[in-house]
Amino acid sequence: MEDKQYLLLTKQAIGLIENEPDVIANLANLSALISMNIERLNWVGFYFLKDNELVLGPFQGKPACVRIPVGRGVCGTAIATSRTLRVEDVHAFEGHIACDCESRSELVIPFYLNGKPAGVLDLDSPVKGRFSESDELGFTHLIRETEKLLNSQSNV
Repeated sequence: MEDKQYLLLTKQAIGLIENEPDVIANLANLSALISMNIERLNWVGFYFLKDNELVLGPFQGKPACVRIPVGRGVCGTAIATSRTLRVEDVHAFEGHIACDCESRSELVIPFYLNGKPAGVLDLDSPVKGRFSESDELGFTHLIRETEKLLNSQSNV
């Protein structure tokens, strides 16, 4: 990954969470950091996998859907398939769940704790086609580095 913006963001994220073992506190700060530093987002946050649904975790933005069934919407599909999903136009995504009607594009990255699916990072934008391949690679790098740190210091 070569994008300096994401390398700096990852470095800031690690510095922010490296001495805190609480996963919720760390992901709350991470969502705030992303929201502060990345333009053209209207929602950024985390959902945790519990039983067979995603449950709302720390976020920045308008109130959101609290529970998303695995396999439904962009987030539910990403966790069900263990794949990152970059959606140019959420209104064209079959089964999209419209928590905020202003969202036009979305990037969802599954994350893992102790080698098991734990949830997703969800990024929404009011701009159609907002997320590029560079954004996907940058946020994926950020999440993988965060996972390493959380796995090494948390009681997860």
